[in-house]
Amino acid sequence: MIYETADAWRQAREKHVLLFGMSGLGKTHVSSMLREEGQWFHYSIDYRIGTRYMGEHIADNFKAEAMKVPLLRELLLSDSVYIASNITFDNLAPLSTYLGKPGAPEKGGLPFDEYMHRQEQHRAAEISALLDTPHFIERAKALYRLDDFVCDSGGSICEVVEPDNPDDPVLKPLSEHLLLVWIEGSDAHTEELIRRFDRAPKPMYYQPEFLRAAWDEYLDRNKLQEHEVDPDAFVRWTYARALAHRQPRYAAMAENWGVKVQAEEVAAVRCPGDFTDLIARAIDNAPGRR
Repeated sequence: MIYETADAWRQAREKHVLLFGMSGLGKTHVSSMLREEGQWFHYSIDYRIGTRYMGEHIADNFKAEAMKVPLLRELLLSDSVYIASNITFDNLAPLSTYLGKPGAPEKGGLPFDEYMHRQEQHRAAEISALLDTPHFIERAKALYRLDDFVCDSGGSICEVVEPDNPDDPVLKPLSEHLLLVWIEGSDAHTEELIRRFDRAPKPMYYQPEFLRAAWDEYLDRNKLQEHEVDPDAFVRWTYARALAHRQPRYAAMAENWGVKVQAEEVAAVRCPGDFTDLIARAIDNAPGRR
């Protein structure tokens, strides 16, 4: 770890952290607080993915839909209208919409092969956005004179790394520049995340091996063909399995590469000082502190 002790963390002239864990446990909330209340630079991986690496794919998807409408087709072909996404740190809907869900086209579903193609685009984009982090640390200092830096990672970070590989090409460079911090949820948090997802199922990125196995099992269990699948039903069914799949991967990331805090502790953070105290305690409590 780049901060060997809690005192080293407290006294560091530059505090660099990467927050990871399931979406909905406070990563963006605390990152935004640090940006607004303190002198911290907030780097959002999902925002970087949606603007830098997948922005063209997202805009082209919008244009393809617009081209189906005669009036908009005419305006687009004459360069009379401009179509773009409006992604923000708090609204990543254009990225989710592009990822889509597999299943019946009349219910908004994508063919499974196209769905997997977009998943692969996201995987490559997420790795690139994560590897951009050191550049943004330097950029924050050079442009904005901000030494403290928080990387707000996506929930799928654990799907694009191998936590047990000491030479993982993503985790190794990240750990050389930042303290990796897992926000761990409780069973109650997991149940609430599932309830929330059931109310509004949204597209997500999954590890391809996990996703293909889930898709094959869903088709077999329900005796369905690809075009008969209700997209929302499939992603609802998959979500709880994804939480169980990700949990040990997050835990290995924390054990091998960083520290962990509880979601309840993050929810109690009100100011940058509270955050500094929280991370100091996490470093003290880390087993086999390095």
